[in-house]
Amino acid sequence: MNANLFCLTVDRLLQNRARARGKACVSSFLKAVGGGAIAATCLAGGHAGAQDLSGSRQSFEKPSNDRIVLGIGAAVTPVYQGADDYRVLPLPAIDIVEGPIYANFRNGVGLNFVSRPGFTIGSGVTFMPGYRRRDVPEGVGRLTSGAGARVFAAVSSGRVIATLGATQGFVGSTRGFIADASLSYPIIASRKLIVTPSIATSFADRRHNDRYFGISAAEARVSGLTAWRGKAGFKDASTLLTAIYRLDDRISISGSVGATRLLGRTASSPLVKHRTLPSGFLSVTYRLSPKARGRR
Repeated sequence: MNANLFCLTVDRLLQNRARARGKACVSSFLKAVGGGAIAATCLAGGHAGAQDLSGSRQSFEKPSNDRIVLGIGAAVTPVYQGADDYRVLPLPAIDIVEGPIYANFRNGVGLNFVSRPGFTIGSGVTFMPGYRRRDVPEGVGRLTSGAGARVFAAVSSGRVIATLGATQGFVGSTRGFIADASLSYPIIASRKLIVTPSIATSFADRRHNDRYFGISAAEARVSGLTAWRGKAGFKDASTLLTAIYRLDDRISISGSVGATRLLGRTASSPLVKHRTLPSGFLSVTYRLSPKARGRR
């Protein structure tokens, strides 16, 4: 899910709740939380898309998306999709927006070409993970991490946020193509807590599935595994539940738990030990003061 669109959707929900109660809109919740949710959804669930919450006390009349949210966290994930082992990764939590420029884990670093209430289009360069030689059976080569060019579009209707994205690898990793789609539904449980369930799926081309899950004839001879070639098709489906709790106006804690299930032919790869695997992420983030804009 797109970060800016999530921000505007939650801000609108808070405003509606405030009006219903006859009170002024209080967006201090949005002011504190941010990058941890992005890291949670991108690293724990992998396909649910970026999520964040942000805002300011001046956002009631004219919301501002500019923000710098930094933090630390840890992800518990399979060493590769379908693996038998897990690893704990210490990771930074980042959510930066300055005008059209953005930086986060899901969409990488790039520009939002269209950023309007209810609709966002952007493009940038994002990280594409690989796996280490020691993580796969002996005789199977490692897959280096790399980068890909990503484009995405997001739209919101009521509380539902839908995102479509596509990433084409160009250096390292598989250099393949992946398309993804997700639906998220932020729920404001209280002034301090927001819970967001999400579902997602992804499609990959032959090159990606073959280089990520495939076993060449040479690898089969050394490893004893059956030779396997990937084909284009839907790769996986994911569910994710993210919770974000505000400690104060700047500091928040976010966590996610989710599961990803491999689909179709990819699930039959000899590398796949488990078709469905859980993952999780926990982070603490701090929001820096945004620059004042439009004040007189």
